[in-house]
Amino acid sequence: MKQNNTPLISDRIDFADNDLLRNLCGEHDRNIKLIERLATVKLSVRGNVVSIAGSRFSVPLAKGLLAQLYKITGKGYPLSPADIEYAYRILAEDATADLERLFLDTVFISSKKRIITPKSIAQKLYIDAIRESDMVFGIGPAGTGKTYLAMAMAVSALLEKKVNRISLARPAVEAGEKLGFLPGDLSEKVNPYLRPLYDALFDMIDFDRATALIQKGVIEVAPLAFMRGRTLNDSFVILDEAQNTTSEQMKMFLTRLGYGSKAVITGDVTQIDLPPDKISGLVEAEELLCKTEGIRFIHFSELDVVRHPLVQDIIRAYNHLDRRKRRNGGRSEA
Repeated sequence: MKQNNTPLISDRIDFADNDLLRNLCGEHDRNIKLIERLATVKLSVRGNVVSIAGSRFSVPLAKGLLAQLYKITGKGYPLSPADIEYAYRILAEDATADLERLFLDTVFISSKKRIITPKSIAQKLYIDAIRESDMVFGIGPAGTGKTYLAMAMAVSALLEKKVNRISLARPAVEAGEKLGFLPGDLSEKVNPYLRPLYDALFDMIDFDRATALIQKGVIEVAPLAFMRGRTLNDSFVILDEAQNTTSEQMKMFLTRLGYGSKAVITGDVTQIDLPPDKISGLVEAEELLCKTEGIRFIHFSELDVVRHPLVQDIIRAYNHLDRRKRRNGGRSEA
């Protein structure tokens, strides 16, 4: 019997604990059905044995996925359908990846009791780099968790008293923080551009507690221009949307770092909104500092997207369009 001209093979995997296997299968076998769809295999569960049928590629992948998810479930990890999709994506890229090392690395437990863990190899590298280095650049497309994970690390460091304050900054508007044309006072002008940072913060900490910390100045959310002339000691500093900093702004930010501080700079170099005559500070910083000891650069791709599955496809499509434009001197093909 053949499927898509590929001979079918079969295998089986025995599980020692029936209760854990039931947890792995999910309510009404929803996890089993999801794995079947993702890996293009047929799974049959009888007692403590799962039989697997599919192609020579899909069967070993599904077997490895089931075995690793079973181990993770046995450690008490609350497996979700999204986790299974991330796990499949990781093993499809690297069959030797250790899912336990990723999924059981608890970065932070939010006020909503949600466990925040890395969901891809790049995210794990990013978390480890932040732990080990005082300055880390996270570069890649939207939805890869760059800012969210940095925020989780910052809040964790604050609550563990490793730092005394958190400073969150981003360029207030695209193309150079020109706020004058916006209505309202300064706070009203810049708040819409800082909203994503507030949203991530309030997802980590209870709203009232976060507000109290902001009022005390322990947590600061501000436009990048507010960093000028300061030295930030014992702080966890995050610069978001760094692709829209100018060379001068990036230099200014990077030189604010004081003793006992960490800095995480995030951005997407495919989404630069600066005028054509301005060099992105993020692009320039990578060229200048990529070999500097103590500074780490972690790159994300569409494979690391942790939003709706369609986002991954959308990013891939736009990346393909950008490559076609470059080949055609900036023009889209008809």
